Amino acid sequence: MESNLHDRSLADAWATLQSYADTNGDNPLEPDPRRLAFADPEFLLRRETRGIRFQLELLKPDLEQQAHGIENTVVVFGSARFRSEEDARALLAEAEASGDEALIRRARSLQRNAHYYEQARSFGTMVARYSQDKAAADRLFICTGGGPGIMQAANRGAHEGGGISVGLAIALPMEEAANPYVTPALSFKFHYFALRKMHFMMRAKALVAFPGGFGTLDELFEVITLVQTRKAKPVPIVLFGSDYWKRLVNFDVLIEEGVISPDDLKLFEYVDTPQDAWNAIKAFYGLA
Repeated sequence: MESNLHDRSLADAWATLQSYADTNGDNPLEPDPRRLAFADPEFLLRRETRGIRFQLELLKPDLEQQAHGIENTVVVFGSARFRSEEDARALLAEAEASGDEALIRRARSLQRNAHYYEQARSFGTMVARYSQDKAAADRLFICTGGGPGIMQAANRGAHEGGGISVGLAIALPMEEAANPYVTPALSFKFHYFALRKMHFMMRAKALVAFPGGFGTLDELFEVITLVQTRKAKPVPIVLFGSDYWKRLVNFDVLIEEGVISPDDLKLFEYVDTPQDAWNAIKAFYGLA
C-alpha cells in the first residue's frame, strides 16, 4: 500500500489514550477548553506537549518504585509468545485434534520452547527468595516488560517466591493487559519505548535475556551498547540458551570484520540453567 509522505511517523498519543479508554470501559475522553491546562488530557496529548509527557513517563514509575523500596532490579527479557509447559501441551492436543497442519506446527514450536518459560519462572523464584531476608538496600527485584510469555514467567516465579516484582508494559495495538503476576502497584504502562527502556536501565543490576524476537533483540543490544560505550556502568548481561543465541548471532563475524573488539565479547556470557544465571549475577557482585 502506498504511504502518504505527510503522515506522522510517531504513534498519536491521543489515539492511544482513546483506545485504552475504550478497551477498559472508561468514559469517553472529550476535549474541553474550560479545563485547567494540567487537567486537560487533550491539551497534554498535543504534539507540542510531547516533552511534558516524556517527563511524566519518567517521573511516575520512578516515584512509585521509590515508594515501594525498589532500588535494584534484575531485568528479564524474552519472547512474549512462549507458553508454560502445561499450556503448550493443551494447545498441542487442541491443534492435533483440529488436523490443521499450520496450527500443529505452531503448537509443536510452543511445546519445544516451553522449557524456557519454566526456567524463567524458576529464575524469578531464586531472585525473590534471595531478597526475603536481606536489608532493604541489598534486595533485588525482578523487572520485566509486564507482558505474557517469558515476562509472565519471571514475574510468576517472583510471586511464587514470595516477592514483589515490576512490570513495564508498553501500549501496543496487539498487546494484552499486564500479566497477573506483576505486583499491581508496580504495573506501569508506557506510550514511549524510549522512556520504557530508560526505566529498564535506571535500576538494573543485571540483565537476563531469554530467547526472543525483535523486541528482545532491541532491548538486549540497547544495554550492550550502553555498557560498551560507557554510558552505563557494567552489569552482568546473561544470554540464556546458548544454542539459541549462538545460532542467532555470530558475534565472531563482527570481530573478523573489525566492527567490534575481541574484548567486547566479555560484556556478556551464555548460560543454560537458572542456577547458572543466578550464579553469574552473584559472582559479579560477590553475593553470598
